[in-house]
Amino acid sequence: MPEDNPQPPANPTTDGAAKKKIGSRFRTEGRRVGLVPQKGWARRNYQYLSGSLLPALVQPREATGTLEPPVFRPLEADEIEVVWIGHASFLVRTATFNALIDPVWAKWMGPLKRHRDPGIDIEHLPPIDLVLITHAHFDHLCRVTLKQIVDGSQTVIVPKGVGKVLKRLPYDSIHEMSDWESITYKNSEIHFTPAHHWGARYLHDTHKGFGGYVINTPEHKVYHSGDSAYFDGFSEIGKRHQIDTALLPIGAYDCPSGREVHMNPEEAVQAFLDLGARRMIPMHHATFPISNEHRAEPMIRLRNAIMDHAIDDRVVAPGEGEPVILSSRV
Repeated sequence: MPEDNPQPPANPTTDGAAKKKIGSRFRTEGRRVGLVPQKGWARRNYQYLSGSLLPALVQPREATGTLEPPVFRPLEADEIEVVWIGHASFLVRTATFNALIDPVWAKWMGPLKRHRDPGIDIEHLPPIDLVLITHAHFDHLCRVTLKQIVDGSQTVIVPKGVGKVLKRLPYDSIHEMSDWESITYKNSEIHFTPAHHWGARYLHDTHKGFGGYVINTPEHKVYHSGDSAYFDGFSEIGKRHQIDTALLPIGAYDCPSGREVHMNPEEAVQAFLDLGARRMIPMHHATFPISNEHRAEPMIRLRNAIMDHAIDDRVVAPGEGEPVILSSRV
């Protein structure tokens, strides 16, 4: 006797593709890190809640920068100014344009309280021409911050698949980029570089891209790696671009999930050497409680790694809001 509500036969092709798509969110594939936590994640998450996230809620936020608004003097053609705002946020000034990379001025990121204030008050920024976003994670792409910055005159560059996150923001133009792609901006080139990380803003959108940027001006090349674990791609980036200044992450390496998604300080120094860059500026530490290591630990370990490799004259570690003016003639 036939069933009252017969079910359609399974489509092995469709079902298999769906299972593969779902499974791919959790597996590490190439440079895209999967979502599956490593063994011991429950213990690490308890350590994170009790040792990082909850203590930050009751600790006073530290002031940074200066009381007076910064003075941004005109730059010569051979000069570039780099200002660490905090976490992965930078102001990069050239003689022809001002750029922000991963601008986040938020004092809270969901339940996460910012340890230290941004190095410059957002209203004290110079006019911004260009905004670069390395990936869609909330600590790198902050819509609340972007609403205060973009006014219809900026060019915004994001990884492939991230443009939709910025819908209804009043930018002048937006460009999505994939690995090794580049565009011309004013008298410079902006190159998108690979990383070993993941780009999902939520669990369902792991297709979003992630990476770093090389700002190639006529006189200087600045590389911002975005978030990345250590991988052999740094050598290739160095071969393709003769980097003058590398902005590299040194914190959030003791991830509660146990996944390899960020470099520790020793790996950051090795990445710097692989790049063959002239100088390094560390970032991605001491700002948000997103990992298990103490917030002072990354800089301590970095100083030791610098001494081990005898490169103390090539690493500049400014505080938040402290301007670093570099010349290609020095």
